[in-house]
Amino acid sequence: MQTVFITGGTGYIGSRLIPILLNRGHHVRALTRSGSKHKLPQGCEAVIGDPLDSDSFAQQIRPSDTFVQLVGVPKPSPAKGAQFRAVDLPAIRAAVPAAVEAGIAHFVYVSVAHPAPSMKAYIEVRSEGEELIRKSGLNATVLRPWYVLGPGHRWPYALLPAYAILERIPKTRETALRLGLVTLEQMLNALAASIETPAESLRILEVPNIRKA
Repeated sequence: MQTVFITGGTGYIGSRLIPILLNRGHHVRALTRSGSKHKLPQGCEAVIGDPLDSDSFAQQIRPSDTFVQLVGVPKPSPAKGAQFRAVDLPAIRAAVPAAVEAGIAHFVYVSVAHPAPSMKAYIEVRSEGEELIRKSGLNATVLRPWYVLGPGHRWPYALLPAYAILERIPKTRETALRLGLVTLEQMLNALAASIETPAESLRILEVPNIRKA
């Protein structure tokens, strides 16, 4: 059993990951603003604070073993560059030093597949997050999905036949796999597996690794 500290616990992935971890016997503590406490799954301990302000939660991370960083602008798109810099970037800048200060044994971060022909601002922000983790010296797992298929995120299913073809062509195989689609179930399984098998130093999980978890 681990004690897991999660930011973004009421979001698309976090709200689904927490019950999985609880069912597996882990103690889950989720950072949330006071007005969102009721949105957390039953059995999850609420930690009141602002994910963009480390002073509001840094002293409340202990005694957690694992820090899972899931804060981010919902439904990322190229039009949301300013939001990525206003939310995603301050969140990871707050989380990493707070995790170091708390002596976190393993840090888990959802980044994004790159390089890619689109989503430049999003990739820049997430890449900066990866660099902060790398420089911190934390043992960490970085997951790099491109697009997660699930409720409310289904339109790319129409692209699956094209992906199947591109993954078989030598010239396009690497790109098609790196920028492939993963299901919500695969993403949740990969996150749970990452939490339960902590990395030593820095571990990067690309789309093929996420699919196999």
